[in-house]
Amino acid sequence: MTLHPNGLFLRREALDSGYRDRDLLAARRAGVIERVRHGAYVAAETWQARDPVGRHRLRAQAVCLTHEGRVALSHVSGAAEHGMRLWNVDLEHVHVVRLDGAKGRKQRDVIYHEEGWRPDGVHAMQELLVLGAEQCALGAASLTNTESGVGLLDSCLDLQLSDEASLWAEHARRTQWPHHAKLQISLRLMRPGAQSIGESRGRFLCFKQHLPEPKLQFHVYDNRGNLVGITDFAWPHYRLLGEFDGMIKYGRLLKPGQDPGDVVTDEKNREDRLREVTGWSMIRLTWPDLYVQRVTGDRIRRKMRLGLAA
Repeated sequence: MTLHPNGLFLRREALDSGYRDRDLLAARRAGVIERVRHGAYVAAETWQARDPVGRHRLRAQAVCLTHEGRVALSHVSGAAEHGMRLWNVDLEHVHVVRLDGAKGRKQRDVIYHEEGWRPDGVHAMQELLVLGAEQCALGAASLTNTESGVGLLDSCLDLQLSDEASLWAEHARRTQWPHHAKLQISLRLMRPGAQSIGESRGRFLCFKQHLPEPKLQFHVYDNRGNLVGITDFAWPHYRLLGEFDGMIKYGRLLKPGQDPGDVVTDEKNREDRLREVTGWSMIRLTWPDLYVQRVTGDRIRRKMRLGLAA
């Protein structure tokens, strides 16, 4: 039986190999395999190990396999396959664009689009066909709110999937597409340098609270020119540094033999050194802070006033 990337296989392939529907049903009941969508299965341990985005990618792969080259992943599904960071987006539906000239429509778990694809904008990624990064990023951003769109576009830049000029050029080609005007806001707010959704949302919080825009990935040097550290945010005029704290970030900083407590201690020592070298204050944002924007905005303002008075 053919096993596709990630161990996915189709019902029809299993039947061609001599298995029967009752065999598949027995394997599901025994917890050996999981049905990804109608007619497509994967090992249960593979499914259980995936987060929501990973499961969406498995469903998207299954859709592509059953359509045999007649569709390409687009919008949120294409953005996920390119590896863009997704937050607060609909993962229930797989988004594809029709390559066979058929009409767009919406099914229970698949949305078929028919607009806007170009032959040179369809790319093969393993066994999948996927629209280019610019089309997927803008398509996905058009289906969500501005804050989520900023995170998507920031990640497109940070992962070097595209650049600002290319994204604006793709936007200019989409004048007749839905939500064209709304996308302008997300595009104007995207910046290279945001390395996580939390950092993108922190910058968006500043925009919503009418705070000065922070510099991203701010390099701090000592008086000998040695790099002391790089902070997520900085407002030099206000003598203020900023960091976004998230468990993903701490996981990324873990070294062999360390536990999260060691990373927290290292980060505290690093913060002390940054404040010592600059004489500036530091503000740390966490996930809960992003959901109380006015309170967090007031915290940042107080820090800025103290920096001006220093």
